[in-house]
Amino acid sequence: MTLSSKEKLEVIVKAADDRMGQDIMALDVSEMTPLAEYFVIMHAKNDRQLNAIVDEIIEKCHQAKINIKGSEGKDGGRWILIDIYEIVVHVFHYEERSHYNLEKIWRDAPLVDISEWVNP
Repeated sequence: MTLSSKEKLEVIVKAADDRMGQDIMALDVSEMTPLAEYFVIMHAKNDRQLNAIVDEIIEKCHQAKINIKGSEGKDGGRWILIDIYEIVVHVFHYEERSHYNLEKIWRDAPLVDISEWVNP
């Protein structure tokens, strides 16, 4: 059975939350760009945590048979992008997130309620 985009989003958000991804947000960009249906944005407190978050997302996607197109920035990157076809995941080092400020660039995109998928 193939997962819907929303079900894939849930797998990704839960994986990031399991590895203490910080300030996770999901934006519905389906009406704004042909690149993806959702952008997921979060940050990590340090390099080790950043890599743990990315590894967990990739591992959970493989377990759920979610295809990953590719990733960029993994080698010493402070902004790692994971392309999961209809979902693009941005994992920032905490210092880089405010610098790039994707939330502001995509501020017209509606937020997806992910509150039931993350620990408060």
